[in-house]
Order: sequence, then C-alpha cells, then structure tokens
Amino acid sequence: MILKMAIPNTVWYQTRSIVSSVTANTAAAAAALDRVPKVVEFRTPEQTVANHTRATLGRYYTVPGDVRKKIFAHGGLPKSFERQTKTFNECSLMVRRPAVEIMEYLQRTDFARPVNRFVLHGEDGVGKSLVLAHLLHYGFQQQYVLIHVPWVPNWMKRAKEIANSASHEGSIDLPLDGAAWLVHFKSQNGPLIKSLGLTVSREYVWTKRETTPAGAPLMELVEHGINRAKFSCDTIAALVEELKQHASAGRARAMVVIDGYNAFFQPHTRLLTEAKARITPDQITLTKPFLSITRNDWTNGVCVVTVDQMVKEFKDTAAGRQSSAVAGPAHLQEPSLALLESRECFEHLDPFVPVSVVGYDDAEYYSCIQYYLERKWIQTNEPGFEEELKLLSCQNPYQLMQLCASL
Repeated sequence: MILKMAIPNTVWYQTRSIVSSVTANTAAAAAALDRVPKVVEFRTPEQTVANHTRATLGRYYTVPGDVRKKIFAHGGLPKSFERQTKTFNECSLMVRRPAVEIMEYLQRTDFARPVNRFVLHGEDGVGKSLVLAHLLHYGFQQQYVLIHVPWVPNWMKRAKEIANSASHEGSIDLPLDGAAWLVHFKSQNGPLIKSLGLTVSREYVWTKRETTPAGAPLMELVEHGINRAKFSCDTIAALVEELKQHASAGRARAMVVIDGYNAFFQPHTRLLTEAKARITPDQITLTKPFLSITRNDWTNGVCVVTVDQMVKEFKDTAAGRQSSAVAGPAHLQEPSLALLESRECFEHLDPFVPVSVVGYDDAEYYSCIQYYLERKWIQTNEPGFEEELKLLSCQNPYQLMQLCASL
C-alpha cells in the first residue's frame, strides 16, 4: 500500500518540476524578445535608395543631415516641408510608387541611347516635388551629375535682378539668380566633378582680360560664374553644353531634374522691361540652356520634369472658364497632361514617359498618420480621428499636413 502511494507522488513531483522548468524557459524567452528592438512598421532601415522597391512602398526613410545639406541646402524641398523637417528634427521621405517606378526604369535603361524623359503630373499637393527629392537622393548616391532646377517659376515671378544681356541682343539676364543656381550646382556636384576630372573643351572669352582656357577644370568655369555674376547666365549655357558633351562621351552620367517645367512655355512672366512691357520666358537667357538639356540629342543621362498647375496663373481667364465648362465639374476631372497645353511644350518633350502622381492610398495614409503620431505632430488621438482626417484631407498629402498642424 505504501508502494502504491509513493509511485504517484514521485510522478507528480517530476511532472511539476518539468512544468516549472518549461514555464521558466518560456518566461526567459519572452523577456529576451522584449529586449529585442521592435521594427517600426512605417519606417524602413534601408538607406540605399537603389534598394527601395515595391516591398518598401509607404514607408519612411531618413535622409542623413550631411547629405541633405549637400543636395537641398539651396532648394529642392517645398518650404512647408522644410519647416516641418525643422520641427521634426529630421528629413524623412516616404517611398512612393512614382519614384520606385522611375528607378526601376533607370535600372533597365540602355544609356547608349538618347535620354529618356519622364514627366510627372498630378494635382497640387500630391507630392510631385518630394518624388523629385527622392530621385535626387538616388542620383546623388549613384554618382550622377545633378542638373537641378528647384522651382522654375521663381525665375519668372520673383527674379532678384534683371539686366539686359550683353551677348544676346533683346534678351534678359538674371545675374543673381544665375549665380545662386551655380552655387546650388557646386554644392550638389563639386566633389564628384573634381573626382571625374572633367575639363572645358574650348576657350571661353568673357572680356579682353578674362578667359577660361580650353582644358581648364570644369569647376573653374563654375567658379567664374559665381564670382562674376554678370556672366552667370552665359556660364550656365556653357556649362550645360559641356555636360552634354561629357555625358555623350561616357565621361559622366547626368540626371536633369526640373520642377515646374511648364513655366518655360507660359505666355508671359511677371517681369517687366524698362518700358513696362511684360517679358516672355523665351526672352530670358536662362530658359535656353534648360530647354537644350531636356532635348533628346544626347546620351548617358535622364530627364525628370514636373508640370504643375501653380504656374498657370497667367493663362487667359476667359479661355480657362471655357475649358472648365467643356471639361465638366472639377471633381470629375482626372489630373492629366493637359498642362502641356502649349503645342511647343508638348513637341519639345515628345516622346516622353508620363508618370502620374496621386494622393495617398490607404497604406500610405495610415503610415503617414503613424509617423505624425511618433513625431508628436498629432497630439490628439481620439477614437475615429483617422477616418475624420481621411475624409477632410481627401488623402492629399499637403492638406493632411496642414490639417494635422493644429491637432
């Protein structure tokens, strides 16, 4: 009888010991898992832009501070976004489909053929400029020479200085704007151009005493335009032609990125001559080199431009009302390439690859909300606030940012 009772007790104690051991091991494993950093779903740790794929769509990545100063110190980010980056103390860009699509095209491009031209189009505030910023970072990492105009309408509306061109009769120079663009170009490309050893192909005579000899470093040409703002516009024209030659010869690969490109083809600008007559874009000497670089008469490069509704303010109002009446209600109109209304503009870019930029899809929207919550841009998270913001913003990135500023 004593033996019968001892066996069950021994088994019970052994079983209890095993269960206690398993429980302890499970608790230890759970504690170890808690110590492992959790992956933030709305961020991607991938900092190499070429590795951004469709698997990382809708996720944010952070542009390092030193890289941001080189690429965007003199323009390239919308002012509202720049203010936000100062508030957040970081510059984070969302990986979006248009940028990934263009990068996939570039990875399959035969650069021995004439340059491909991509035209981004879409409604205001959907993020065209930030897609360009993403592509600029890609080009910077891939050792492209960046030829970047942050916002063309700045030259057409708010020029710092106007002067009659000495080299082109009847044309207008923008000396200070030209010099500022050369500073921007130097910031983005200075070290790369020096490492590539690019030189000037011919002699440039500025005055009887000032010349840039053939064989001089290309950055010497850039420095001349910065130091002598009077010749900045002519320097840009020379620089663009030199870069086209170097790219076609295989000595460098160029990426042309221009925001608000259709401003080059508007009927007139806000600038006035001494006789108070409106200046047209083709009278401005800065227009010609950037129209030249977007032609497909060179190789080993790519052009990415945006057409934007914000540059259309000078369009005839009567014609605008008539076109709106024909097209129908605004909410039924698809954002299209109708901004290429100028036949000259269309023919200049044709053939091109249209890339539509639209508002956030559901995954991008909720990713943005999580990012704003993490950065404390949204401090009120009452139940259902996401759906309310979704309806109010229509999933437009700019409208969402503005709405969340007061929360």
